Amino acid sequence: MNFTRIPHPAPTHDNVRKAAIADPGFGTVFTDHMVTIDYDAAKGGWHSAKIGPREAISLDPAASVLHYAQEIFEGMKAFPHADGGLSLFRPEENARRFNASARRMAMPEIPEELFLDAVKLAVETDADWMPAVEGGSLYIRPFMFASEAFLGVRPATQYKFVVILVSSGNYFKNGVNPVKIWVSQDYVRAAPGGTGAAKTGGNYAASLVPQAEAIAQGCDQVVFLDAIEKKWVEELGGMNLFFIRSDGSVITPELTGTILPGITRDSLIAMLREEGLDVREEPYSIQQWREEAENGTLLETLACGTAAVVTPVGTVASPAGEFTIGTGGIGQMANKMRERLVDLQHGRVEDKHGWVTRI
Repeated sequence: MNFTRIPHPAPTHDNVRKAAIADPGFGTVFTDHMVTIDYDAAKGGWHSAKIGPREAISLDPAASVLHYAQEIFEGMKAFPHADGGLSLFRPEENARRFNASARRMAMPEIPEELFLDAVKLAVETDADWMPAVEGGSLYIRPFMFASEAFLGVRPATQYKFVVILVSSGNYFKNGVNPVKIWVSQDYVRAAPGGTGAAKTGGNYAASLVPQAEAIAQGCDQVVFLDAIEKKWVEELGGMNLFFIRSDGSVITPELTGTILPGITRDSLIAMLREEGLDVREEPYSIQQWREEAENGTLLETLACGTAAVVTPVGTVASPAGEFTIGTGGIGQMANKMRERLVDLQHGRVEDKHGWVTRI
């Protein structure tokens, strides 16, 4: 599919852009352009691909997404290389997960090649928004929503796919430091048969109240337990977990349909096994977490995701009290895995897996 290019009438001035990306933080410094592609079942599917100025989207008040929440998204990054080029990390997996989310939300799948073309075009167009700060990247947000105007509970027949970019620094304000997390007692993120494995906005909306509770308790993030027994650790509000143990084993909660299948998670499983560790995908209870932290069996807990990369969990808090993991600092494996992953994404080490796509 060919993309129509719409000239930007007033691109951001160089001085303004440079000032904005000097210390961009995360999630608020948007680039100049966006990609859009429309879908209409009556017109045979995907059509009208274009790249143009980032602008407001006009929606009918009866647009299906506003009433029935048919919406999905992805989170990706473009990374700078020393030679001036850019790369994407496992973008094909983002395309596949996007379509898995689409199937769960009764939305049309987008051809993987078209998804990747849209992402690459957006990055190429706004490459000069890449921040030079440590840990800087272009955060890429592809998303799709139901745009058809109607009232009635059924899948829509019209959708819009969009790609926007954000100049980003570190996800956490304090940089790479151990985080303190709160164990949610009264709320769950997802239930069996629900949408937990889909990257859809409703899952994150459901996490906002417990996340606010975590912040009120002096914590950085919330961790959710399973919906049935309220004993099995699942994931944080936006990150997967790994438990590094003294016997050389690593446990990460298994994907049962209630946990988002993270791409960073999948990458870490492979990398930890390369370190000679026995990585197992199996249930891990909150009681086991506390007991192994207190008796020294648990050396580290790692949280991982596209935005935060690899972040150590230092303290876990709940109404039953707190416990500290290891020394409460940045553990050896957290530091090593983060460095390996970041070096790979930035092209500083050999890509033996074929994970890096140069732009």
